[in-house]
Amino acid sequence: MKLTESIKNINKIPELRQRILYTLLLLFVYRMGSHITIPGVDAAAVANATSSHANDLFGLFDLFVGGALQRASIFSLGIMPYISASIIIQLLGAVTPYVQKLQKEGEEGRQKINQYTRYGTILVAFMQAWGFSVSLASPSSFGKVIVPEPGVFFTITAIIILTASTVFVMWLGEIITERGIGNGISLIIMIGILARFPQSLIAEIQSVSFGSKNWIVEMVIMAFMAAIVALVVLLTVATRRIPVQHAKRVVGRKVYGGGTQYIPMKINTAGVMPIIFAQSIMFLPTTFLSFFPENEVMQKIASVFAYDSWWYALIFGLMIVFFTYFYTAIAFNPKEVADTMRRQGGFIPGVRPGKSTEEFIDNILTRITLPGAITLAIIAVLPTFLTKFANVTPGFAQFFGGTSLLIVVSVGLDTLQQVESHLMMRHYDGFMKTAKARGRR
Repeated sequence: MKLTESIKNINKIPELRQRILYTLLLLFVYRMGSHITIPGVDAAAVANATSSHANDLFGLFDLFVGGALQRASIFSLGIMPYISASIIIQLLGAVTPYVQKLQKEGEEGRQKINQYTRYGTILVAFMQAWGFSVSLASPSSFGKVIVPEPGVFFTITAIIILTASTVFVMWLGEIITERGIGNGISLIIMIGILARFPQSLIAEIQSVSFGSKNWIVEMVIMAFMAAIVALVVLLTVATRRIPVQHAKRVVGRKVYGGGTQYIPMKINTAGVMPIIFAQSIMFLPTTFLSFFPENEVMQKIASVFAYDSWWYALIFGLMIVFFTYFYTAIAFNPKEVADTMRRQGGFIPGVRPGKSTEEFIDNILTRITLPGAITLAIIAVLPTFLTKFANVTPGFAQFFGGTSLLIVVSVGLDTLQQVESHLMMRHYDGFMKTAKARGRR
């Protein structure tokens, strides 16, 4: 009943209704483009050839683009080149004074950084399009002839189409963020993941129906996966509140301040970005090695980065921990928080303002980030263990204990929070009824 009432409230706000419909329309355009095959590619042949790669890194990449890679569509690269370019810019911001200066210039600096990110997206998309077109044209890559007439013309055409399509997808994400609801880039990734859910669920049910697994074992697995989903939601919304006391000020006959507020520090401040960053970095070696499909040494190196290998899980987990701390340092600056508190006359009880406050906040941030980062890494590599030891189909395991689940939960909660904000501003009841859920704002 409450859900129905909340949906009715959304329909009562024209601006919110238009934003949601606009977002759905652009996401529909993206999904339509993922079914358009690159000119010169045999669609039936590429579908049969890529079916054997469903459990490796190729299949994981294909999961993020909603099956576009398996169909060799014009949106095969999806939004991942943009994510890779964003990572490069973020890393440059940590070591390059010029980028650091831009980050401190406010809106103008942000616009310049966004422009550099767009240029970087074109460069990364060009490189990935080149590698993908070479793989398509080489019969040894998939064991079949996918491109009936390979040659220079096909390579140039495929590179141009894939690069231009990536720029178009990037534009879709930015326009959704500006005129729609939610973060456009994240929603594009989420919709690509959810597009594979019905197919993966059917495959899991069929494996039980055919006698590959026992129904009782399957129920235990489902209960375990439900617990993982609950853990992901808890990790996403969990916060550590730091009390801040404001000094009383007497202006005339009125007294201002004196109340207690809280700084909400999330256990997972970085959100889903460490997963996306680490995943994009893990795609780079595979992209580079795709240029050498007939080299045995390169293929042995590529086996280290196979999605179901232990080395991949270890490297992936360590990178997630690193990027969690890295992105947390970017997203939350203890020095700025301490300076803002001092200017506003606030202080943490028992802690001196200034440097001591900064160190106090930094120590708490470091301590709460460590368990969050480790939990994030364990959840991200969990599908590898589920596939090996629980006999769960790889596609289904991705949705209940891996990168896919983390992205879907984080993006879903953030989008729901924006809808909630629109409803609350107009004095309507939203979806989040409890105080804990509303406290995320």
